[in-house]
Amino acid sequence: GLGLCGWLLTIMSWIIIAFTFPVSLCTCLKVVQEYERAVIFRLGRLLHGGAKGPGIFFVLPCIESYTKVDLRTVSFDVPPQEVLTKDSVTVSVDAVVYYRVSNATVSVANVENAHHSTRLLAQTTLRNVLGTKNLSEILSEREAISSSMQETLDDATEHWGIMVERVEIKDVRLPIQLQRAMAAEAEATREAKAKVIAAEGENQAAHSLKEASDVINKSSTALQLRYLQTLNTISAEKNSTIIFPLPIELLTHFIRKSQSKPSANESRHDVGNIILK
Repeated sequence: GLGLCGWLLTIMSWIIIAFTFPVSLCTCLKVVQEYERAVIFRLGRLLHGGAKGPGIFFVLPCIESYTKVDLRTVSFDVPPQEVLTKDSVTVSVDAVVYYRVSNATVSVANVENAHHSTRLLAQTTLRNVLGTKNLSEILSEREAISSSMQETLDDATEHWGIMVERVEIKDVRLPIQLQRAMAAEAEATREAKAKVIAAEGENQAAHSLKEASDVINKSSTALQLRYLQTLNTISAEKNSTIIFPLPIELLTHFIRKSQSKPSANESRHDVGNIILK
């Protein structure tokens, strides 16, 4: 496919190499690293066999040129983009993109500057993807949004010899007024939950007290033991005067005895003595 002129130039190049040997080896032998590939053009045409490397390769002087392509993973920050969400909220979002060259020949032959084009495409893709999401989805579904962006970018850059490996949403900045409104909403939600929990606690406590009162009501002895526990608790405090109810069962015997005696004053005197004791 070189034609007659191309073959003549190739032969002249080999003649120059032969006459200047071994000095010509300094300009004809090239080396690329393990993570690099060399895309060679001869008279403006790509050589058969694709990119060369890693290692040593040969370049004919005057008629061949080559371009080194780095195959390592490259990362770049997407500048903050002002995005209008689906629910009409303006947010500022930035991201980071990781990509690498998967086909060195295609990245040189199909696009003028693969790295610059990938950066511009990442910015537009970020705005387009976030424009279809609500604010709540952007805040809570970052992983899903990152995966969607990665698939969209990878499909578009496949024809450029670029493979997008990962996309991460770095930060979502909200307007100050919206931040205050969301903070007030969150505080109101927490207060409502606290009130519900307190009401449930009171309800459970009321049921427990009712069950305890039913148990005590079934036994007079349990009621008296409860009186004694209450007295013990009160006595722990430094009070000078204690007033407590006296169980009526203690007075039943004396009431019956007083009914059998003729004098009511004597019976009241006996009951008073017992109480004082």
